[in-house]
Amino acid sequence: MSHAVPVARRMYDLVEPIPMVNFTADEPNEAMAELGFRNYWDGYFAGRSAPLGRAPAEVVHAAFYNFGAGEVARHLPKVWETTTPEAAHAARQRGCVAALRRILGDLVETPGLARAADVLTQAAVSAPTDGRVMYAGLRALPVPDEPLARLWHAANMLREHRGDGHIAALVAERIGGIAAHVLSALDLGIHPAESFGRIHHLPAGELAAVLADLRERGLLDAGGRFTPAGRATKDRIEALTDALAEAPYEGLAAGELEELVAALEPIAARLTASAG
Repeated sequence: MSHAVPVARRMYDLVEPIPMVNFTADEPNEAMAELGFRNYWDGYFAGRSAPLGRAPAEVVHAAFYNFGAGEVARHLPKVWETTTPEAAHAARQRGCVAALRRILGDLVETPGLARAADVLTQAAVSAPTDGRVMYAGLRALPVPDEPLARLWHAANMLREHRGDGHIAALVAERIGGIAAHVLSALDLGIHPAESFGRIHHLPAGELAAVLADLRERGLLDAGGRFTPAGRATKDRIEALTDALAEAPYEGLAAGELEELVAALEPIAARLTASAG
């Protein structure tokens, strides 16, 4: 069954809070620390890139897309002196599931969560992997049996599936990884964009060059804000990202999709409240 583009946006709002515990809760960091990592970014690059195996930094930089020059290489392949990709993924999963169990509490053992895990997994394993490097890496891993772990794994697959599509949309608009952060910052109302937490640490010259290029292309004005063309570009990127994120849900019947939405709503609400 084919759905309209808003379905992907609605599902993003419901699914994204699940894998986001990796960035907002303590348990995932603690699980990576148990492997021997002493800083957040070593654990981040080990855990997220683990499905790609021992890929070179250049490959991971291309797959992740939105890091500054040399940032990935400061962590890869060094992290594989501390652990293996298999152990890193297992620790990331273990930490995220522990965080979900703590935050969701009484929701964990409900039939609704088990059903959400089943239907979300059905969606998550149904999309083509063509052109989806991160998604394909996760698809190659076994699906956990335990419902909460299965829910996290499915949500993580869908997050990377959407991310792969988002990168394709950025490439189509000739927006590089750092420029993408600039547009996102402005979209969030952050000005100046270079104060955004994901890029404020980058060398001033690198940021200045990115901003200058966006101004020369007519996407930013002299004050570093969106021009009409810049706003339209950002809107096209988001619309194409949504369209490219549709595939996992196209195989669900209308009743299954409605059931999934209803099951995910209390889960997303509690996770969002906890993160806030």
